[in-house]
Amino acid sequence: MATKEAQARIKINKLLEEAGWRFFGDVHGKANVMLEPNVKLTKAKIDALGDNFETTSNGFIDFLLLDEQSFPLVVLEAKSEDKNPLIGKEQARKYAKSQKCRFVILSNGNLHYFWDLEQGNPHIITRFPTQESIKGYHRFQPNPQRLITELVGKNYIALTQMPNYAAEAGWNNPAERDAFIQKNRLRFLRDYQKRAVQAIQDAVAEGSSRFLLEMATGTGKTLTAAAIIKLFLRTGNARRVLFLVDRLELEDQANKAFIAQLKNDYTSVIYKERRDEWRKAGIVVTTVQSLLFNDKYKRLFSPTDFDLVISDEAHRSIGGNARAVFEYFVGYKLGLTATPRDYLKKYDASKPSTRDPRETERRLLLDTYRTFGCESGQPTFRYSLRDGVRDGFLINPVVVDARTDITTQLLSDEGYAVANTNENGGAEEENFFQKDFEKTFFSEATNRLFCQTFLANGLRDPISHEFGKAIVFAVSQNHAAKLTQIFNEQANTLWPGRYQSDFAVQVTSQIPDAQQYTINFTNNNLLGSANFLDAYKTSKARVCVTVGMMTTGYDCPDILNLALMRPVFSPSDFVQIKGRGTRKHSFLEQLFDIHLKEQIGKQEKTQFKFFDFFANCEYFEEKFNYDEVLKLPRPGSDTGDGEGGGTTIGSGGEYIHGGIDNIHHVKEEAVGPLGMKIDRRFFEAFENTVKADTALQTYVDNAQWGHAVDYVTSQVLNKPSEFFTLDKLRRAAGVDRRLTLREILEKIFGLIPKFKSKDELLEDEFQKFLLDQPAEGLAKHADAIVALKYFFKAYATDGRLRDIIEKRQLTELNVNPAFSMADFKAVPKEWRERLPEYVKDYVSLNQFMQ
Repeated sequence: MATKEAQARIKINKLLEEAGWRFFGDVHGKANVMLEPNVKLTKAKIDALGDNFETTSNGFIDFLLLDEQSFPLVVLEAKSEDKNPLIGKEQARKYAKSQKCRFVILSNGNLHYFWDLEQGNPHIITRFPTQESIKGYHRFQPNPQRLITELVGKNYIALTQMPNYAAEAGWNNPAERDAFIQKNRLRFLRDYQKRAVQAIQDAVAEGSSRFLLEMATGTGKTLTAAAIIKLFLRTGNARRVLFLVDRLELEDQANKAFIAQLKNDYTSVIYKERRDEWRKAGIVVTTVQSLLFNDKYKRLFSPTDFDLVISDEAHRSIGGNARAVFEYFVGYKLGLTATPRDYLKKYDASKPSTRDPRETERRLLLDTYRTFGCESGQPTFRYSLRDGVRDGFLINPVVVDARTDITTQLLSDEGYAVANTNENGGAEEENFFQKDFEKTFFSEATNRLFCQTFLANGLRDPISHEFGKAIVFAVSQNHAAKLTQIFNEQANTLWPGRYQSDFAVQVTSQIPDAQQYTINFTNNNLLGSANFLDAYKTSKARVCVTVGMMTTGYDCPDILNLALMRPVFSPSDFVQIKGRGTRKHSFLEQLFDIHLKEQIGKQEKTQFKFFDFFANCEYFEEKFNYDEVLKLPRPGSDTGDGEGGGTTIGSGGEYIHGGIDNIHHVKEEAVGPLGMKIDRRFFEAFENTVKADTALQTYVDNAQWGHAVDYVTSQVLNKPSEFFTLDKLRRAAGVDRRLTLREILEKIFGLIPKFKSKDELLEDEFQKFLLDQPAEGLAKHADAIVALKYFFKAYATDGRLRDIIEKRQLTELNVNPAFSMADFKAVPKEWRERLPEYVKDYVSLNQFMQ
């Protein structure tokens, strides 16, 4: 017992010091940690207590954390590792009240709770709050009743934008009102958006602190979020709001929206642009990846820094390790999602299918609903695509089921059969399926046919009559490059001289400024603003070819054509892609010739076409009513582009596109864990090379890690001059696990102080695991946290143990030296399956390999 008490004390002391609390005065300030008032804290006293830190002759010793004036601020109730920290809850409450403290921390060194005595129940935390954070939180006096009774009308946002709008002449003249609203960009809540805000109020009245809004793409989740943010800030139930997104382009998009809608009352900032001033803002917008990087959320923020945390596209931005960021902060939690759970209603949780790619999606959605307190599957508020179409706010697509002979066979149960010759000269048959397209199965004729069909049948712009703006989704970056080239070639044939290879643009992570391309496409100035009609502002580039950049949250309402030139296996991706076209739009907003406006008349977007070349709609919607089915010319027939038939198959079962390759040499070399001396010099040479590269420095400064990794891979690695390779760099680093190229770059550019060891990473992952678990389960088995951690680390690093657990060959644990049957039995039954499932779903095991 004494050992467990001592271990707990060591951990608690370390956590206090990491959060800036001081047992003894130093250059940073006077001591702000005291023991029970009748026990004087000295170094000698700490040493004398030794292992028995919990008790003295005067009774139990509590940690008392002080404010800057040395007044009591927080009571820290400490228990030994084998005790549940919640058992000291009432004792801590009594002591806190005697010291006039509002806040309590309960900890056993491994599991910690933060408790605001004026705000209900203790919350699990992974780091102790700082004095500064607690001091700010102390001034925070929330009043849920004010939030519940606040009147939220349709003009809730407009009153912030222009408080006296109702007195303006432009508003009071019905003939001028629409122009007045547009000129001042006033935003009014629709009825369903008001209902969403009121649903939050009702949930708070029922004692909830977690909410989930499920609203279809195009129904104004950001505007609704702005109204909820105003509700919490205005009623004093939040001092500061954290808005989490999962993509850089959404970060900028959300911040601009909050500035436009709330700037007169509240300040909104992007964290990376205001690193030193974010505390002055009411709304802080950031990507979850930014906070995950190097555990920034734990190093730079305290758990009490935000009182409302909103997760945009919640099914993505709290997936896997990202949930640790979301759960780190105490207070209210709101999730926004466009993905309806109904897409997965026929999938049985008791019969998981590892082959079905939708099973992962199902688990993710279940976790999303559970995270926001909606275990029943009913969100706090739901407004579906069907609701939006019914109410006249959204439009459904015209689905174009366009299959070629080849894609039809790829989609069949038998696949596309290709005759092949084996090593012995005999005949073999190789079968390809839709998942193989543009990965191991390449068909130039099919890609050309896709593009030709799309251009021949896509909707035209109602004003300029050119091809309507479009987004095409490709399999990969290489596939996107191919399609872009084909589109530009065919556009030059259809409209000679009109487009100079700027009809189609590749918009993927490998393309410099790709994020800006997406913004320019929305603003109708991608590669120019007009081509057919000078008075009409519309993007000269008509087609953006992407892989995944323009899916979640991308807002471009004048899109008329979408195409899936790839199979999609994720329901949320499918819904998001389809949602890019559902918004309504008035094309006259882009026309600046008054006379032409009068001649043309009303031009509203009433439909968009959704080209489906891989039966994705059929895959997700069993009873889908196709509006249009095209008969396509067969590959190899006269398509007008001179394409003929003919196929070459390689021995590996792939289409060969030409060219040769040879092995230069084969060399084996055994190197110890620290690498060779030449490897260490090699790392220094690599460091000097990348630091001198200004293009790479720009990517790093802007946190564009995808670009940075791609750039180093293509421009630096495996070049004849130095022949830097990732394997050599890993050996040179001398770390007991596998490093990623991003980690290596982060270390070189000083963004992380060192490479974390395998055990340090395991500790981090275990803390994330604890955050993901129900608080009542952890409280029930607090004495088994140490055993649980041992199981977690062993399971994450020992492939043999994983195999034993997965195959249920538990008797083999009796002779397993690393993790025995006794170790397994020490883990509570309910965690024996839950922990392996979590590791499989959320932990990258590759990082622990050597």
